Order: sequence, then structure tokens, then C-alpha cells
Amino acid sequence: MEETKKITCEEQGPITDELLTKMNAYWRAANYLSAAQLYLLDDPLLRRELTMDDIKKKIVGHWGTVPGQNFIYTHLNREIKRYDLDMILLSGPGHGGNFFIANTYLEGSYSEVYPNISEDMDGLQKLCKQFSFPGGVPSHCAPETPGSINEGGELGYSIAHGFGAVFDNPDLIATVVVGDGEAETGPLATSWQSNKFLNPISDGAVLPILHMNGYKIANPTVFARMSHEEVEKFFEGCGWKPYFVEGDDPMTMHRKMAETLDTVIEEIKAIQEHARTTGDSTRPQWPMVILRTPKGWTGPKVVDGLQIENSFRAHQVPIMMDKPEHLQILTDWLKSYKPEELFDEKGRLIPELKELTPVGDRRLGSNPHANGGLLRRDLRMPDFRKYAFDVTAPGAKDGQDMIELGNFIRDVIKLNKDERNFRVFGPDETLSNRLNHIFEATNRVWNAKTLDTDEFLETDGRVMDSMLSEHLCEGWLEGYLLTGRHGFFASYEAFMRIIDSMVAQHAKWLKVCNQLPWREKISSLNLILSSTVWQQDHNGFTHQDPGFMDHIANKKADVVRLYLPPDANCLLSTMDHCLRSRNYVNVIVASKHPRPQWLTMEQAVKHCSQGISVWDWASNDQGQEPDVVMACAGETPTLETLAAVSILNKEMPELKIRVINVVDLFKLQPHDEHPHGLTDAEYDMLFTKDKPIIFNFHGYPTLIHELTYRRHNRNLHVEGYKEEGTITTPFDVRVQNDVDRFHLVQDVLLQLPQLGNKGTYLYQKMSDKLVEHKQYIHEYGLDLPEVANWKWEGQN
Repeated sequence: MEETKKITCEEQGPITDELLTKMNAYWRAANYLSAAQLYLLDDPLLRRELTMDDIKKKIVGHWGTVPGQNFIYTHLNREIKRYDLDMILLSGPGHGGNFFIANTYLEGSYSEVYPNISEDMDGLQKLCKQFSFPGGVPSHCAPETPGSINEGGELGYSIAHGFGAVFDNPDLIATVVVGDGEAETGPLATSWQSNKFLNPISDGAVLPILHMNGYKIANPTVFARMSHEEVEKFFEGCGWKPYFVEGDDPMTMHRKMAETLDTVIEEIKAIQEHARTTGDSTRPQWPMVILRTPKGWTGPKVVDGLQIENSFRAHQVPIMMDKPEHLQILTDWLKSYKPEELFDEKGRLIPELKELTPVGDRRLGSNPHANGGLLRRDLRMPDFRKYAFDVTAPGAKDGQDMIELGNFIRDVIKLNKDERNFRVFGPDETLSNRLNHIFEATNRVWNAKTLDTDEFLETDGRVMDSMLSEHLCEGWLEGYLLTGRHGFFASYEAFMRIIDSMVAQHAKWLKVCNQLPWREKISSLNLILSSTVWQQDHNGFTHQDPGFMDHIANKKADVVRLYLPPDANCLLSTMDHCLRSRNYVNVIVASKHPRPQWLTMEQAVKHCSQGISVWDWASNDQGQEPDVVMACAGETPTLETLAAVSILNKEMPELKIRVINVVDLFKLQPHDEHPHGLTDAEYDMLFTKDKPIIFNFHGYPTLIHELTYRRHNRNLHVEGYKEEGTITTPFDVRVQNDVDRFHLVQDVLLQLPQLGNKGTYLYQKMSDKLVEHKQYIHEYGLDLPEVANWKWEGQN
């Protein structure tokens, strides 16, 4: 006969009225502290009559979502203790950061991270004062908040982060609170499809709790105004099994929630046990909870004759302290939680309520998955030099940079197969971006219906590219990294703009984490921009946009990095560096089409290690001052610059030209503005103080001007993308934007008037070539043979 499981805590027993009463008291304590953080400077437990001197002069924060999230946190504590769960909590609404702080303080994890916020009256006063206060902490579930991996300041990414967190984490449950306003955002709306990519054998589980409190800032929410049947059918149609918990009476709701969460957790465990004992990874119908409670639950009912609770007016601050009579309303509200019953004389949560919280790493504020650097292990990395493209002479052979990178990534996947800590993410573009060789080692993740005609689909692959949503794939990767793993995201350059804001939010997160010694460093967010502006001649103008670099360049210098490797060996060296790095956003702009290969692996390593260098084999100014500096950044600008140099060498061999290639774009910025930047002395040695610089750039020219604004040499002329494009030939896209060899030669001549008539005739020759080019492509639809077949011939 099976031995009865021993009950070691009250939560493992039946749901009694006594337990629910204590849970309600804990919830009152959390609600009280959340409200006190909004308003109080002093007297945190109302031990004397409240005065305006005790109130913050400017009330900043949110209330509407807070009581519901406190309710959820209270019940998750019970589930963790009842089932000994490894669980993290993601707050999608985000704005109610005071709820997360209140609960982590009550459970003790907050004071462990911040000993100055102690569990006593002094600590309570500091806890309340610091919230949304100068020198304090933000109002969101920010990096400063123990247990948080989703700030929620910008809405929409919580479900994606939750799924990213549980991939390859079979014992982890990520509970995700989704605000019903947040649920209207595009990224969140598509996130419900994530269940088609979850393997019940090798992944953990995501428990979404849609918190329907009915209102956004000033409007009702769509879900709240849908019928029960319509909401139920929506989520069933997305493959979920929704459980509804609805009401406003606290004790009734406590019992409903406890019973529902027990059912849901047991279903999750049953799904996983079936899959893991039978090997059946067929997609199940995962449970979720729809919690409908009043917005601003337990808060002020009416203020100044206007309804607050259960209306949009509860969204932010429910009582503005602009009238004397509001002080009494605030006092009555805070006292309604009866803090004297919840905290002892020293300001500590009473023991019988403290016992309701999990202990150690089981606490939601202390789970190591929410501080992923604690769990991060370095990748096993092959030696990238073994994947070198054989360069016998600069430009002698063509190669496809991304194909060569695919060989390297394939073996990264193989080496880390057992650790299961590396994945590749992107929106249905892995093959299009030429990472073909990856599929020699793994397949795509897909846990939905398959057909015999499908390719590379399985439930346990390493490639997450079967969802055509940049938001979702990027969000998965962020969740994966935040919980201590590794990966990269590859997409078309133009459509990386879709996740501009997501990446900005992650960069902000990392910026703050760098200031928090307790936040361990995580793997960098590595972004590969391929199918670039110069390789979209077949798709046209809509696919041509290099502006993501401009967006990234404005982020904090200690977080962001921009790399433009000119060939395959440089790409391999750069990628190896980025995969080993931590706490950065690394942006790599890479070529996928056949292009000349310039550097041997030995040369590439030296070049990439420096980030910028003179290419002496392409220069002829050795031992003397150059007449002109030809600089380039990006694969296509490098090709065209060298082609222009080749023309100048033939036509004007006496001209002294220095060729500089830039891999690390931030080398151009002064050293006191970016840690990678060159000193003024180093910059002047390369670019001179006064010689003309013709800089051929992959992106918008203004970015180079911005980066070099404070440099001595103002004789700078930049070519780059000028928003000219259509479906045409590859070279014609360059011509339309003046980055081609013929325009570059003309640029040099315009900056060297001392060349006289010789310069005039060459300028005319280049103009004739441009006309010839247009005539040829309009007749044949192909580039001039001398362009298509061009090879670097070296110096004369």
C-alpha cells in the first residue's frame, strides 16, 4: 500500500477557512504596503495621527492593477509551498511595481538584497519613501526589484519572456500576469501562440493569468467587454484551457483562487508526467487562469463624488493630495487594512503571516532563475579559426559570409547539445539568411501539426524560427538570456526596426543591471542584421533600411556595440567574441551574398581585435602623408571603396591613398564618450588632422558625422544610404545612393582640386561610366560585366 504523503506545512493540507483567513490577512498587508509606498514619507504604520508632512509632495505610481497582483502573489506562495514549486513571476502590467516590492519585502528577500531596507520600522519608512522618489526606485518592476525579469514599462513582452525562461528549464514554472490592457498590444496578442513551441518533455511550463480588471488608463479593455463565452472560445481557439476566477468578495475569491490554482498546477504536473514517462511530446492543452476583479480592488470607493474602485480612475493615483479633506480619505483607506493587526511593535510582519511565505530560493524574490547570471555557464566553443575561409590573396575568391558562419554555429550547437543552453532565434529567416549548415546539427522547434512536405521540423530542435513575428522571437530570446542561457537573433536588417523598442528596453535593463552588484551578468543580446540594404535589390525599397544602427548608437555606451565585419573571417572572429561576452547588446551587420573575401584568418583576428586598421595591402602611402584617406565600414562599402581605389591607382598612380576599414563602429567616437573609442591622438594618426576623408558607410551618413563630431579633422565627406532604392540590379542600388566606385572616385577628385586637368578628365570619365551603367541595366537587366566580374588587382 502506498504510503500517505506526509504534510509538512499547512498549505499541503486541505483548504481551510483558517488558512484562507490568514492568507487574506497577508493580502491586506501587501495591499497596505503597496498603498503606503505611493503616499507615505514617514509614519509607515500609522502609529500617530497622519499629517500632510507625512505625505509625499508629488504622488507618482499606479494602484489599479496592484491589489489583483498582490492577490495572485499571495496564492502563488501557497502553491509553491504546497507543491514545492520552482517558480518565477513575471508582471506584465508592470506599472504596479509597488506590489512586487511589497511582497518581496514581506517574504524577506528584499531586505537580503538591500540590508538598509530592514525588516523593522526604520526599514519600512525607507521602503515607503524610496518608491517613485528622487534617489529611490522606479514605479515599475524594474531591475532593482528582486525576482523580476520583466519591467513592464513598455507593455507586451511578458508572455514571450515567460516562454523564453522555461525553454530547456523542465522544472521551472513561469507564472505570467497579463494585464487586460497589455493583452491588446501586438506583441502580447501574438504571444498566445507560443504554446505551439513548447516541449512538455524538455521544457518547463508557462501559467498565464489574464488579470481582467476592466480598464486601461481612461478606457475599458476589449477583453473585459467581451462575453464570458467569447473570451473562453478565444483562448480555446489559441490552444489554451481557460479557468475563470471572478468576483469581488475577498473570502469567496480566496477559496475560488486556491481551488483553481490547485487544479491548474496538478494539470501541469500531469501533462509533464505523461510526456516524460511515455516520451509523447504531442502538444497538450495547457491551462491558464482568467482572473476578473475590480480595478483598484479594496481601494477608495468614491473621491470627490467620482467612482474610483472598479473604474478607470483607479488606474494611477486614486487620491490626489491637493485638497485638505483628502488626508482623511487617505487615512481611512490605509486604516481599513488594519496594519496594527499585521505588524508587530517593531514593524515586522507577524510570525503567523510570515509563515505563509516560502523560504530560501523558493521565494519568488529569490529564485535564481530571476537573476540568470547566477545560473549561467560559459558555452563550449569550437575554435573559430578552424572555420577560416581560405584567402590566398585579397579578393581572389568570393564567399558567402553567413554560410561560413553557419558552419561555426552548427558546431556550437553540437558542443552544447547536452547542456541545452544555446538556441538560435529569428522570424522564419534562418535559411534565407544563409545559416543553412545549422540544420546539419538540429531542426526547428514545432509542436503543431506537421506534413510530409515540411522541412526541418521537430519538437526538440534548437532553432526558433517557425513563428513569423520579430517581437515574439526576440522576446523568447530575451527570456532565455535573462534566465542564464545563450543565443542570438538573426533577421533582415530592415525589419529589425520592428523590435527597435524591445531592444531599447533590454538595453535600459542592462544599463541599470550594470549598476546593481547583486545582478549577475547574463549573456549578451546578440543581433545579426543580414539581408542588408545593399542586398535587397530583388525585394526593393520596402526592404531597404539600415536605420537600426542609428537607433542603437544612441543607447548607453557601456551597453551597446556595433560591428560591421567586411568578410567571412571577420564575421567569424566577431561572432566568437560576441557569444563570449556578457551584458551587452551586440549588433552585427553581415553579408549573405557571394562577395570578395579580403583577409586571411590571421589578418582578420588582428583587424577585429583592433576594431579599425589601415589596410596596408590596399594603401600606397607607406612612409609618407596620404593625399586622401579612403575609409569604409560594411561589406558593400568596402567592396566599392576598394574598386574606387583600384581605378585611382590605374588612372593616377602618383596619388597617395590610405585605406582604412572599420569593424567596430564605436572606434570613431571619442574615448571619453565610448569605452571602445579611439583617443584623439590615435584617431589623428589614422585619419590625419587635415587630409580629406572619403568615408563610404553601410548606413545613413549622418551617423558617421555624429560619431566623429568632436574629432579634429573636419575634412570629412560621407557617402551612405540616402533613401533611394527600388527593384533593380545590386550595383544600381549603390549608384542611386552614391556609394558606388564611380561616385567615390569623383568624391576624391572634388576634394583634390590641385589635380587640375587630369582630375577633370577622370571626373568626366566616371560620369560617362554612370551613364553607360544606366543604359546597360535598362537594356539587359544585369550589371556591367566590368562591375559584376571585378577583382582586386593590387597595387601597380
